[in-house]
Amino acid sequence: MTSSQHTASRRTVLTALAAAATAGAPLLSQLATAAPAFATGDNDTYNSNTDLYKGIPYPTKEGEDFGRRYRRHEQFDGYLSKVAVYEKKTAILAIHGGQIERGTSELCLAIAGYDPADATDPTRAPLLPTVHDYWMFEGMRSSNNSQLHVTSVNCDDHVANVLTASHLNVLSLHGCQYSQLGIPDTMVWPSQSDPKLVVVGGLNKTLREALVHELETAGFPALDALSDEWRDRYNLADFAGAATKNICNRTLIGAGAQLEITEDMRRSLFGPEVTDFDWKSGRIATWNNPRFLAFRDACRRAVATVEAGQTIL
Repeated sequence: MTSSQHTASRRTVLTALAAAATAGAPLLSQLATAAPAFATGDNDTYNSNTDLYKGIPYPTKEGEDFGRRYRRHEQFDGYLSKVAVYEKKTAILAIHGGQIERGTSELCLAIAGYDPADATDPTRAPLLPTVHDYWMFEGMRSSNNSQLHVTSVNCDDHVANVLTASHLNVLSLHGCQYSQLGIPDTMVWPSQSDPKLVVVGGLNKTLREALVHELETAGFPALDALSDEWRDRYNLADFAGAATKNICNRTLIGAGAQLEITEDMRRSLFGPEVTDFDWKSGRIATWNNPRFLAFRDACRRAVATVEAGQTIL
């Protein structure tokens, strides 16, 4: 999209929103609901998380429109004569969680080692023995959640930035539509008739390759958007997470990874009914199934493989 096209597109959207606000809330809801969340910021309503929190240009309220959840595990060393081992090397993110890119919050919590249904209970033990720090921004509206999308390079949430900057690795989870990838219908794989695919991106090549290997081994079609085979093909550049300012790459080593998971893939990880995926209640009621767990475990194995080669002195 050219600069002039972008300006015209944004002007058209803002004009329509203003008209909708005058006409009443239902029209505004219909307009925003029709637009999917995009991998780039061209169609974002808010230029940053800060603007969204401040309600610029449209008012928002935390706890009603959106919510934030995070966990940073306590570790301390109060002894001069003992050697402590700092274990937290990886953070898991869902910056478009909740109803924005559905299923990413549940995957974030699960990969971090927690039960997606019980992560908010501070007295409850983690589901798995090895846990990771995590941060999530979640849409909470009954509709119009795509308006809350802030693209990865513009994510300026303080806690999210602190987490990424203090970890060697970040795995950021996203959702997309298969049709957005621009892969031709004539390709045998991935199949347009069964568009379940994970596009792996980010500047950490080791983590990308580990994720592709583990996902493929577990039966989930995946491709490395920055590999020689796929780089610059179709629309994959928009889903490759190659920008240094992408939140997944703001790590201690300046590189991380992200997953762009097609909606068909995300739906397949939950129950068979439409409502099992469409609403949070359905997702937290049906996530505990073999397919979801296999996806979770594949991601955790990839992270563990990379962490095994990283030493913190």
